[in-house]
Amino acid sequence: TEDLAGLLVKYNAVYCVLIFRHPVASFFHLFFRVSAVVVYLLCELLSSSFIACMVTIILLLSCDFWAVKNVTGRLMVGLRWWNHIDEDGKSHWVFESRKSTPQDNKTVSEAESRIFWLGLIACPILWVIFAFSALFSFRVKWLAVVIMGVVLQGANLYGYIRCKVGSKKNLTSMATSYLGKQFLKQNTGDAQTS
Repeated sequence: TEDLAGLLVKYNAVYCVLIFRHPVASFFHLFFRVSAVVVYLLCELLSSSFIACMVTIILLLSCDFWAVKNVTGRLMVGLRWWNHIDEDGKSHWVFESRKSTPQDNKTVSEAESRIFWLGLIACPILWVIFAFSALFSFRVKWLAVVIMGVVLQGANLYGYIRCKVGSKKNLTSMATSYLGKQFLKQNTGDAQTS
């Protein structure tokens, strides 16, 4: 029975590695986000210093922004974005996604992809709810902190959605192409049944 237990432990370890190809990135993708939310919710209970709470939350949000933008997006879903300024002083946004290859099945885990998108979408929604809560409860001093959460996490959400979907031109052409195909399919399907 000890051999069986040892075998099961090894099997579970291998299974977890197969599901999470980047467990450290997956952990930190959620750690900073969830920590910032937890500190925001419990801060007034645990500390009387608004400044200490504000600095802690902003540091966690900044670490989250950096980790998601520079590490977890690239590792977990094969996406990245950045901004650069050319010689004329114009700002250019660059949105990239890993090209689809047979190796993608080996590098992008479905579980990691779900964790990435769930964390990326859910947390900005929470910060928007916190913003309305702070606004309507007249907690003006917390509004600045909450707006930082909305801006930093919203920027990452926007950047990764643009990476996933492509530029607005690509989105428009995809929608036009899809509608055109549906129209042709419907009309040719009707002609075949007549």
